[in-house]
Amino acid sequence: MTLSQREEGLFSPRHRALTVGLVLTITLAAFEALAISTVMPIVVDDLGRLDLYGWVFTAFMLGSLIGIVLAGGLIDRRGLAMPFAAGLGLFAVGLLLGGLATSMEMLIVARFLQGLGGGAVGPIAYVAIGRSLPERLRPVMFATLSTAWVLPGIIGPAIAGIVGQFVGWRAVFLGLLPLLAVAALIAYPAIARIADHPADEAVDKAERAASASLRRRLPLALLVAAGTGLALAGLGWPDPAISVVLIVLGALLGLPALRRLTPPGTLRAGRGLPTAVLIRGVATFAFFAVDAYIALTLVEWRGLTVVEAGIALTAATVTWTAGSWIQARFSTRVPPERFIFVGMGVVAIGIASFMLVLDPSIPPWLAVPTVGIAGLGMGLAYAPMTLIVLRVAAPGEQGSASSALSLTDSLGTALGTGMTGALVASSVRAGEGPAPGLALGFAIAAGVALGGVALSTRLRTARSPEARAVEAEATTA
Repeated sequence: MTLSQREEGLFSPRHRALTVGLVLTITLAAFEALAISTVMPIVVDDLGRLDLYGWVFTAFMLGSLIGIVLAGGLIDRRGLAMPFAAGLGLFAVGLLLGGLATSMEMLIVARFLQGLGGGAVGPIAYVAIGRSLPERLRPVMFATLSTAWVLPGIIGPAIAGIVGQFVGWRAVFLGLLPLLAVAALIAYPAIARIADHPADEAVDKAERAASASLRRRLPLALLVAAGTGLALAGLGWPDPAISVVLIVLGALLGLPALRRLTPPGTLRAGRGLPTAVLIRGVATFAFFAVDAYIALTLVEWRGLTVVEAGIALTAATVTWTAGSWIQARFSTRVPPERFIFVGMGVVAIGIASFMLVLDPSIPPWLAVPTVGIAGLGMGLAYAPMTLIVLRVAAPGEQGSASSALSLTDSLGTALGTGMTGALVASSVRAGEGPAPGLALGFAIAAGVALGGVALSTRLRTARSPEARAVEAEATTA
């Protein structure tokens, strides 16, 4: 390796602080996400209200919808440091309240605050990468961030299961607070050193225009969150008439606001950038409509312990990382659109295969390879969506473009987890247990993943002529 290559690597003096800081922050987020997913069956046993199981995940993502949009506007207006610090602060408050929760309703509020703070991390990471790293290092950086899930993915579910089972689930929430403080002390200086405003006059003008839209975007984000919440509440409402009213009202509130928060043509899958933003939500809907209920399926339905169920969550994390590194390794020879096409197909296969675990005659350990297949598909497809958006976003508008991408990411997760949760609640109220609701939710998720395969064919025009030239040069080199 030459001296110039070392100087331009992710761990070169120029980029080392940002790389380490973002990896630590993502590692903490990974521990939190996997730990909560693992111990939720224990939480339900303690606090009750199985019918609210899905809302613990949905509330986090609804908070993220607001946090993402607010962070995107603040990035363009105030830079990266302030929204990063505020996000970590809110996340800490959510952890504290979650560990002290005395009811499922209180836990849901705590998770909403966590999401409000955590929503800032995605846009900040994307913009930090876009502003400080050359294009050839971006796929490697995204793969590195995916690798930050490996250690939490391997030991996180097991540790969370052991702590939850023998110490108590509250220790899982409260024990993350010291880790959050360490991550903040290391990551904040690296984020603060990134130039907030490039010197180019055109970029400054674009950023001023983006910051001027902050007051417009935040109310729209509130409408999207409110509309999503109403629609999901309606989906699980026992009275059919009220259910229809809530769903329609949620759509009337949320869809117009979502249309204004995303690139023109997103909701109709316009070619290129709009579809790249839309398909991120499709992917997260499909995957997390299943992933959030892996522990519930294996513990409540198949009788495994939370520690054993955590092995399946580990498999999904490890294979997601493997898929991310595969796409990074071949990113100069294979266009991102192809990775998304293949990845969404693999996700659909994994979800459909995992459904077999609901059959009591099938060994529950089949969950490990099938969930791993779905994770591999997400690893192949997830980062290329971000690469497409970063390539075509206008200078100075990376905050808004990344915000839109993170918005559909969180919205898809909220709708996916909420949809399966509502179906589980309905089947429990009917006295049939969770299995019928889980089966229907998983089947819908598999169908949505297949829809993502079809949508990926509309990504072809997402690359700019400059990006095509760079890729052609890299391919022939």
